[in-house]
Amino acid sequence: MSVILDDVLCTLQEEQTRLKMKLQELQKLRRELRDSTKDKVPFPMPEVPLVFRGHTEESQEVPKYLFSNLQMCCPLPGSSALVTFDDPKVAEQVLRKKVHKIDMEECRLLVEVQPLELPSMTTIQVSNQPDGQRVLVSGIPSGLELKEEELLDKLEIFFGKARNGGGDVETRELLQGSVMLGFAKEEVAQNLCQIGQFRVSLGGQQVTLKVSPYVSGKIQKAEIKCQPVARSVLVVNIPDVLDSQELHDILEIHFQKPTRGGGEVEDLTVVPPGQQGLAVFTSESP
Repeated sequence: MSVILDDVLCTLQEEQTRLKMKLQELQKLRRELRDSTKDKVPFPMPEVPLVFRGHTEESQEVPKYLFSNLQMCCPLPGSSALVTFDDPKVAEQVLRKKVHKIDMEECRLLVEVQPLELPSMTTIQVSNQPDGQRVLVSGIPSGLELKEEELLDKLEIFFGKARNGGGDVETRELLQGSVMLGFAKEEVAQNLCQIGQFRVSLGGQQVTLKVSPYVSGKIQKAEIKCQPVARSVLVVNIPDVLDSQELHDILEIHFQKPTRGGGEVEDLTVVPPGQQGLAVFTSESP
């Protein structure tokens, strides 16, 4: 009987030892998970890169800051002309006939019409990259009677104080409706993001501001396709028989005639033989 009890006791001791080891492993794993979450962004990020495919909702007003002031330049060869119509449908009609015959008193000009194409970005794939030392401060009211430098100074002072969970501010930048603050230490940025919300006195009123991680985007993939300019056509291979002003007037008259498939010409530029032009395109006002 005592032998059986000894065996049972030994088995229990072995099981207790095994359970203690398992508990120690679980406690270690818990500590590792707790430490690792400190370096994570405190809100979920998409697991796949964001992709823009060139489409916007027409029913919604697009903020003006989404439009770029980027200028697109297109070289124009000599003996050519750039014709821009008021109506894009007129440009389509003109392009249906590749060769245009322009009757003059003493001769007939034969010119070619081509679509004018510009590179257009159709797909952008962007990956998110959190910046450990920067935060985004949002929720700033639009009606504050504060100048840019005054606003940045007040936020730097507030978030530079240790009692507010802040620290030394190295960089600051006013963005659209928010402010980016960069700190000397990552711990400060992480601590502010974990707190999340702050009551700050701005412009004589108490404002609730939200602090979140600053995320920058890195373009991983971009697809560019050449697309015709909707209202413009390029006239090429123009014979060198007229000076620029005479040619300008004759081309404008020709492409304004409805019988030639034309319509109201908004602008016409002639590039003389042996020279090169440069057409500069900017986005139209939304």
